[in-house]
Amino acid sequence: MGVKALYIIVGILAISLIMFFLGKTGYAANPDLEFQGLEFRNTGDFFVVFAIIFPAFTGMTAGVGLSGDLKNPSKSIPLGSILATVIGMIIYFFVIYKLAISVSPEEMINNQLVMSKIAIAGFLIIPLGLAASTFSSALGSILVAPRTMQALAVDGSFPGKKINGWVAANDKKGEPKNATLITALIAIVFVAIGDVNAVAGVISMFFMVTYGAICLISFLNHFGASPSYRPSFKSKWYISLIGFVVSVWVMFKIDATYAIVSLIMMTLLYLYISYSNKHRKGLQSIFANAIFQMNRNIQVYLQKSSNSKTENEWRPSAICISKSTFNRSEVFKLLNWISYKYGFGTYLHLIEGYYSKATVDESRDDIQKIIEKFRHTNNQIYVDTIISPSYTSSIAQAIQMPGVAGMENNMVIFDYDKESNENLDNIIDNLSLIRSGNFDICILASTGKHIEYYNGIHVWISSSDTDNANLMILLSFIILGHPDWKKSTIMIFDVCEESDEKAVRKRLEKLVQTGRLPISEHNIEIVKQPKDSSVKAIINEKSADAALTIVGLRTEAVKHDKEKVFAGYDRLGSMLFVNSHDEKEII
Repeated sequence: MGVKALYIIVGILAISLIMFFLGKTGYAANPDLEFQGLEFRNTGDFFVVFAIIFPAFTGMTAGVGLSGDLKNPSKSIPLGSILATVIGMIIYFFVIYKLAISVSPEEMINNQLVMSKIAIAGFLIIPLGLAASTFSSALGSILVAPRTMQALAVDGSFPGKKINGWVAANDKKGEPKNATLITALIAIVFVAIGDVNAVAGVISMFFMVTYGAICLISFLNHFGASPSYRPSFKSKWYISLIGFVVSVWVMFKIDATYAIVSLIMMTLLYLYISYSNKHRKGLQSIFANAIFQMNRNIQVYLQKSSNSKTENEWRPSAICISKSTFNRSEVFKLLNWISYKYGFGTYLHLIEGYYSKATVDESRDDIQKIIEKFRHTNNQIYVDTIISPSYTSSIAQAIQMPGVAGMENNMVIFDYDKESNENLDNIIDNLSLIRSGNFDICILASTGKHIEYYNGIHVWISSSDTDNANLMILLSFIILGHPDWKKSTIMIFDVCEESDEKAVRKRLEKLVQTGRLPISEHNIEIVKQPKDSSVKAIINEKSADAALTIVGLRTEAVKHDKEKVFAGYDRLGSMLFVNSHDEKEII
């Protein structure tokens, strides 16, 4: 009945407009309107008027609310909305032009029904047209709002099954009787306010939020390019983006307070609905698709631009392989320190065995366990599993994996138990394999003891290990960027011959100064190596209480001396052995 009544209303509106445009006044005999001399006046009232006309003028929710009654909603809604808006704008323009050439500005200001003076039989036709216009907006709202509320109740959006069932109830003819009653009560409250401008401001805010949200979702769906997003009506992503931005801008231009309150209310409403309908992941899915698309584009861009870099700026993109995830977590912490702010880390939990349904199921379970284990550690690590029959094959697989961050992995991190040397043999046997891929290598010797971060990071440099020095210093700086180390400091020790002391100190101080490293000159210590003492003995003495000790690692020495290279540090806590593929530049 309501839809059929709209045909009669539109007919009355059409007749009223025709009679208005055919009407004439004495003022029209000498029109002095010239477009060249027009001015845009009373700009301060523009958004007040906009707030009043916007909800009725766009009619954007009418088609959506009546989509169940349309034969082809996917075509009718966008086509009808666009045509109605364009035709409405044209009619508005010609109404304004007709008024301007028919009556004086003073009369327009003082006589709200001045159109009745212009139109043929205006005393009758203009009040009828105004009534029809008002009734069309009211009828559209009373048809759409209850159906929207009923749809929310059917989806279980309101608190409690009883409330949802009551709001979703239909009468014998299938009309949303209870939702219509609630809608009428809300309308009466706003009518009782009695201030059209205030009511228009409130209502327009929610219309603008709705319009902006539709545009934002459209833009994200365009940008996310999900295969499941196949709209029947094609549009451009930039139109949707402009619609969203302008909607938010107009909201604050109308009334900043109303805008903030309405955004907060809509956000809280969405959060509540999401909480009570946890199985629905629509908006999360849209954002996930957009983030995926952004990540894909960034990775492609980084790969294309990698060959054009003129500056040798290094940052860690580390990959860690461990089968002791649930026994030792120190290497996970190290990877998190490195990747927290300046780099990126991929942690691979090794499952030894052949690829099968059983190992795949095990890997999926282990991923969830790892994520849950480190959920509260503020980690910035991408976690995955790798199924491989041996430690060597897992390394060969891992170092060939593309970097998840969009840049190639350039560092491999291992760990072993310092007290039992568990896994050390495997690491030593595979160092040459990793070196063949031009990777930097870090080996964490963990003790399982609590790290006292305020005791600082000690970096040990020797004259025979200059290739590793810059990487060791850079890593100490990167690790210090994690919140765990916020009260810690870096100490640099350089073991050298007595004759080289001045030159070594000058080189280190220059490196710290030009590299803008947060290391005081007082934290640089040049250690003269006594003839009757080994470097390991000096490190044991100076760094016994250090939170983390970083020393260089030469693969030639490991190849010759095997486990002996890692032995002899009994007094130290956790240690990090660093081998740099090439000398890093601190810029």
